[in-house]
Amino acid sequence: MLKIATRNTPQIGKFDWLMHERNWSLFVVLHAFFTLQLALISPLHAQISPGPISRAHASIGGPLQCLSCHKLAAGSAIYACLDCHKEIDARVSRRRGFHGSVVSVTSTSKDCIGCHSEHNGENFSLIHWGFSQKAFDHKRTGYTLEGKHAELRCQQCHKSEHVTEAERATIKMKDLNRTFLGLSRDCVSCHEDKHRGQLGKNCLQCHTLNDWKTASGFDHSKTKFPLSGSHTRLACEKCHKRQGGAEGNLKYIGLAFETCSSCHADPHKGAFKMDCASCHSNLTWKQLLPGTIPARFDHSKTKYPLTGKHAGVQCRDCHHGEAFGQPLAHDRCADCHSPDPHRGQFRARKDGGACESCHTVEGFKSSQFGVAEHAATAYPLEGKHANVPCAKCHPPLGAQTLYKVKHDLCTDCHKDIHEGQFAQTPYHNQCEHCHSVRGFTPSSFSLPRHTKTQFPLTGAHVAVPCTDCHQAKTPPGAGHAAPYHFAEMSCTGCHEDPHKGQFAERMNIAGPRGGAAGCEACHTTERWAEIERFDHSTTKFQLSGSHRAAPCMGCHKPPNLELTMRNVSFRSAPTPCEGCHEDIHAGQFVKGDLKPGCAECHITRKWKPSLFDHEKQTIFPLKGGHKDVACTACHKTKREVDGRAVLFFKSTPRDCAACHGPAVPK
Repeated sequence: MLKIATRNTPQIGKFDWLMHERNWSLFVVLHAFFTLQLALISPLHAQISPGPISRAHASIGGPLQCLSCHKLAAGSAIYACLDCHKEIDARVSRRRGFHGSVVSVTSTSKDCIGCHSEHNGENFSLIHWGFSQKAFDHKRTGYTLEGKHAELRCQQCHKSEHVTEAERATIKMKDLNRTFLGLSRDCVSCHEDKHRGQLGKNCLQCHTLNDWKTASGFDHSKTKFPLSGSHTRLACEKCHKRQGGAEGNLKYIGLAFETCSSCHADPHKGAFKMDCASCHSNLTWKQLLPGTIPARFDHSKTKYPLTGKHAGVQCRDCHHGEAFGQPLAHDRCADCHSPDPHRGQFRARKDGGACESCHTVEGFKSSQFGVAEHAATAYPLEGKHANVPCAKCHPPLGAQTLYKVKHDLCTDCHKDIHEGQFAQTPYHNQCEHCHSVRGFTPSSFSLPRHTKTQFPLTGAHVAVPCTDCHQAKTPPGAGHAAPYHFAEMSCTGCHEDPHKGQFAERMNIAGPRGGAAGCEACHTTERWAEIERFDHSTTKFQLSGSHRAAPCMGCHKPPNLELTMRNVSFRSAPTPCEGCHEDIHAGQFVKGDLKPGCAECHITRKWKPSLFDHEKQTIFPLKGGHKDVACTACHKTKREVDGRAVLFFKSTPRDCAACHGPAVPK
């Protein structure tokens, strides 16, 4: 009995039985055998057919149409999908589109079955996505969706008006709004050509898929009229006029540009016969080229050749009223440039403050007065000062700029970031005691110098970065400078007391540097964990025996299962044995005060052997043969207490027969 696929079965894998090549061959043989009898024995056809075919293939339905889709072959199933679907076959042959990437060129249509399943009823969809259309990887079609295309819905591109005329005749689907075939990759197949064919069909040579309006790929320098000067700042519409009014299209080809007059009117009304470029440039119309009045005038042949910035000065700026024949004074810069922008600050120099000592005709800024020239002044520039811009010390205020400034103290220019902490003896705010012009940091204040302070650095303090102790407050401002003088120099002045004042009395004893010892009553600056100075014998609980080897955390237990002793309450540690140790005898030896009384039998040196005296502490003295008998030979009774077995002593019988039996010799 063949496995019949139904509409409720999954779309992929419905015909697992039929897809097996051996089973399919059997099916084909049986089908061919019974085909001639189908007209007479209709129930047999119902058993051979996997099920009714879809509405799309209704024209080839019926018991005599099987060979329209299936081919007879020995050993494997062969399908004739591509014999009918020529549009797909053509794309597979050219390795084009989605089918060209998933269907083998040598395929006998067998690859089609993986996505298109038949015999599932007339309402069954032959297209199986296996996922949503939205999740389809468009890159598999050979056309990756990028930029704005990636945001579009499938139906925005795949619709009938975008199917090319050449493809329409090859597509079998009547409703072209439902097909995914027939699209061209040319931009103009979907988008309107705003340029009406003037610039060709390859839109991507100027535009991108991310933005249409910005033609980032267009380079005007590669056209017949490269843009330069003021032309680079013009809007496209200034030259490319619209054809047909304000709503028309820009004209990109056929523009005249051989001469300036092709676009610009002649303001000289024909007075000059030479080309505009003889006197003007495309940088700006108003600025004439050097030596252009009168025409072709060569200023280099005068007593004052125009060089540097002077070459770009308008003639009328020097020749007022265009009186070119009148001689001009030009021996000194001040003949034209006045008043003195430095207000006579350099008049006392040997050259009388000549401008050319610092400036050139190439430009007033920047000055030619540099580090080498500054070395001849009262303040040579060294170290970091050599790289400081002039404006840092001489703020540009035009004519009010000062060039003779105070420089005796660093604080004449630099703010005292220590806010007066070193204003007194011995420093007097002389920064050079700790800093140099090579750099403010690092400071030259060293460890040997720190030993001469009120707080010599020892132990772990030697490796502590300066800023850990001398740390500026935030936000920066008055009173927030890093402190260098401390009224409190005890440990708790910098470090938090982790013991929450439990050892305040001990910390008040005299320390090694005078004053209260503080944390150094127990700790050293070498390592915090070292507490050799702490003597447990000075407490109410002297450590003896095995207690001396017990770790501190064994008795002083941290709260909340913590792994450090930071929050331990040391004074709350119990002193009785039962405060730390479990009573392994389950209360057998508890006396009237409800205490186990461990010390009557055990000592701190070791737990075993016990000090228990059977002669004095029991009513059964051990004599004779009993003297060398092991305890467990008589005390055998064990009971379970809180889930563990406990040996009980007081229930041991004293009668001889209880241990030795009734055959004890008399």
